[in-house]
Amino acid sequence: MYRRLIKPILFFFDPEKVHNFIFFIIKWSFKIPGLKYTIRKIFSYENPKLERTLWGITFKNPIGLAAGFDKDAKLYNELSYFGFGFIEIGTLTPEGQGGNVKKRLFRLTDDSALINRMGFNNQGVESAIERLKKNKNVIIGGNIGKNKKTSNLLAFEDYEKCFISLFPYVDYFSVNVSSPNTPNLRELQDKKPLKKILMSLTELNNKQINKKPILLKISPDLNKQQLLDIIKIIETVGLDGVIATNTTIDRSQIKSNTSFINEPGGLSGKPLSEKSNDVIRFISKESNNRFPIIGVGGIHSPEDAIDKINAGASLVQLYTGFIYEGPGLIKKINKKLVESIN
Repeated sequence: MYRRLIKPILFFFDPEKVHNFIFFIIKWSFKIPGLKYTIRKIFSYENPKLERTLWGITFKNPIGLAAGFDKDAKLYNELSYFGFGFIEIGTLTPEGQGGNVKKRLFRLTDDSALINRMGFNNQGVESAIERLKKNKNVIIGGNIGKNKKTSNLLAFEDYEKCFISLFPYVDYFSVNVSSPNTPNLRELQDKKPLKKILMSLTELNNKQINKKPILLKISPDLNKQQLLDIIKIIETVGLDGVIATNTTIDRSQIKSNTSFINEPGGLSGKPLSEKSNDVIRFISKESNNRFPIIGVGGIHSPEDAIDKINAGASLVQLYTGFIYEGPGLIKKINKKLVESIN
């Protein structure tokens, strides 16, 4: 129903406006008595074989919603009824910011892909916290970044501010230094600035009674030497894992209108799938599986999710596939995972 009827209608309109409209519809429709339980019955699939325990957290299934969809933690409770095992909010910055100039989100329908250059648009970490206080047992990842106006030299301070503020309200942290949509942000993946950020967060974490897992979200465009450097830093600092990967600036795999080749922003969806798998496979092998990996990028089918897991991912996340394939994709993946275990 979604792919044949709903998606063609939604895809007729501007993607960012559709995103905001869908948020409005879900928020208000869930006020209808009994609807959220109907949604859960239709879209959720539970089986003990799907459970995964990582960092002391038990996930009811390994399928999460990637950061960027619910940036400001406005809809995580409602979205959990669609069957996700966990939801990552953000990217959040210390202060709210409007992001880049619109139009900044594009559909590449021939590729089942998106290009976005949102620019960390969010209402700020304190605003999200007020909504996270209403969490109804949803496992939440907090994706954190720096404000655009903050120099890279002082970037660690923004990450620290977000970490301290969010600490009581999230189950794990995702450190975003890999978005292509904030000027010079990816430079923070270089050894010296990256180590400074991660060490400062680890030191803050070690001061807590109950530490929270800290994961690094990386770019799919890093070369092998850069990936080896990151593995070494993770092991030196004692980080808890990696999220692989963010969006790509590579346009070599797209088949859509050639005008998109020069469209700035990060590419997500099917063209990212193999690139992401390669990064997961490389990190898993070179690190000897010493830390968990969350795999994200181009999951549009159960087979895509299984490919990520076979490459070395312990958990996976959806974003673009959720938009193109609809909410039924989560249930399909979970059912296929159970079948593959039998």
